[in-house]
Amino acid sequence: MHRRTLLASAAALLGLGLSTRAPQAEGTFEITLTEAEWRARLSPEAYAVLREEDTERAFTSPLNDEHRAGTFHCAGCDLPLYASDTKFDSGTGWPSFFQPLDNAVATKEDNTLFSTRTEVHCRRCGGHLGHVFNDGPQPTGLRYCMNGVALSFKPA
Repeated sequence: MHRRTLLASAAALLGLGLSTRAPQAEGTFEITLTEAEWRARLSPEAYAVLREEDTERAFTSPLNDEHRAGTFHCAGCDLPLYASDTKFDSGTGWPSFFQPLDNAVATKEDNTLFSTRTEVHCRRCGGHLGHVFNDGPQPTGLRYCMNGVALSFKPA
């Protein structure tokens, strides 16, 4: 009897550790939806990036070639994130910016893929946007490398 209880308890604990719950940025956010609500709101591709921290393939987003004046917003909650005059061609295949708008994004350490990177997420809904690197142009020297599917564009 004790052995069965022990095995059942071990299986339950293992199951908790292997939860399929989507990764999320740390903290409390102004906009919080259930997984079902996010899935209903977002395309499957946007859900995978924003809620599961996936990465879209390089050179697949039309926003990589967007050069009009305007603002790039979070595809999850519509928060304005980047002004078009901070966008530059990084050659990476993802929309890249040297500076976000004030109070638009937050960051956290990302230790996946055998290295430490800085993940960027929307400060209002916690949606994963991409990563920031220290190889961008002046005036900041930063490259905010964003998944286009995590963004929407509104022309000026």
